[in-house]
Amino acid sequence: MNDTASSLGLGARISMLFAVGGLLVSLVLAAATLLLTRQQLLDTREQAAAAMAISNATRLSNQLTPDSTIEDLPTIADSLTRIEGSQRIIRLGEAWLPAPELDRDDLPPSLVQLVARREAGQMLATVRDKPHLVVAIPLVAFDADYYAVLDLVEVERTLNSLQFVLLGAGAATTLLAALLGSWVSQRALSPLRRVRGAAEAIAGGRLDTRLSRQADPDLDRLADSFNEMARALEARIQRDARFASDVSHELRSPLTTLMASVGVLNARRDELSDRSRTALDLLVGDLERFNRLVNDLLEISGYDAGVAALDPEEVNVAQFLEATAQGAGAIPVRLPPAADSLVIVADKRRLARVMSNLLDNAQRYGGGSTAIGLEADEMIRIVVEDEGPGVPVDEREAIFDRFSRGSAGGRRGNDGGTGLGLSLVAEDLRLHGGRVWVEERADGRTGARFVLELPLPGADT
Repeated sequence: MNDTASSLGLGARISMLFAVGGLLVSLVLAAATLLLTRQQLLDTREQAAAAMAISNATRLSNQLTPDSTIEDLPTIADSLTRIEGSQRIIRLGEAWLPAPELDRDDLPPSLVQLVARREAGQMLATVRDKPHLVVAIPLVAFDADYYAVLDLVEVERTLNSLQFVLLGAGAATTLLAALLGSWVSQRALSPLRRVRGAAEAIAGGRLDTRLSRQADPDLDRLADSFNEMARALEARIQRDARFASDVSHELRSPLTTLMASVGVLNARRDELSDRSRTALDLLVGDLERFNRLVNDLLEISGYDAGVAALDPEEVNVAQFLEATAQGAGAIPVRLPPAADSLVIVADKRRLARVMSNLLDNAQRYGGGSTAIGLEADEMIRIVVEDEGPGVPVDEREAIFDRFSRGSAGGRRGNDGGTGLGLSLVAEDLRLHGGRVWVEERADGRTGARFVLELPLPGADT
């Protein structure tokens, strides 16, 4: 039960609590209504029956004489007052005058014994499987008793009808309470939904997102606290981005000088000894990696500072992929029918860098790309496959983080990678309104399958 409740959302739990509360209130009100109505109906019938019994017993006592016999009673009984559903049973000496439908065996024994002690009384009893009220009055002037038996079936029908009415009212009340709970939960949770939306926007890179004031003191304090947190986070990210950008810019001047100096040495490498040429090659490789790292850091700082922008133009996807494949060594390209008509609006320079980074990643860690594919429906998907060891499931999101190398990091050695290539792929795709992920190859063979998803013009992204 607790697991089920915990799996429900807060809004569903609020609605459930309102529904349960409405049900409980309905049950209490229904029970109270039934009890009060039953008591009121029985009191009314008892009073009427008692008044009638006393009146009839008095009239019967006045009309009896010491010489009266059981044969005289029908005439006297016919003159007595009757109300609907009532019958009378009369004892005179050892003889009994039964009612049309009842006789002395239908009377409650305890009430008969009470009257035998010359005491009046009344009792609710089941007579022939139906509820009845029995009123007994001894005629003290004679050896006689008067019993009035009142049928309560009509009262029972009234209470049964009332039960159905209350059941329907309870169901309606429970439904209304659930609807009210749903409305209340919508109103109560709407500020949290706005907070969630703002948090998702900030997580998506829109650092200037803020919550508006809600005209409520408590919610205003929540909005102010959230906005203050967002401002502090934005300031921190911008400060870190400026720091990375400043450091990268400061490194470019000495790096340019080093690259020029190494270029001079490399031009005269024939004059160097074998040991010096080996050291020079190591230096050239590290400087090239260092140069790529500085350039990637400048790009990353632009994203963090929120200044990265697209230079959009129309790109024929099929032609773009074929040119990319030719430039990377004639990689096979799988195109769908009518692929020549697929045109998107994108930053061609950034898309070229995305493909270059993926192909470079496949070359370094997957033995080289085996195919480039294109799929299209409401979105277009560019696929880059390799035949390497693949990417473990628990690393398929982490590899797009900055400087994340995953379990392949132990195999990389001096691979020349900066650890920022795949994170730049994710950032460039996000800037285009797309996304990237990695999965297993569809043909079941060993390897990784990187999928780039981009919106078509006019698609709802």
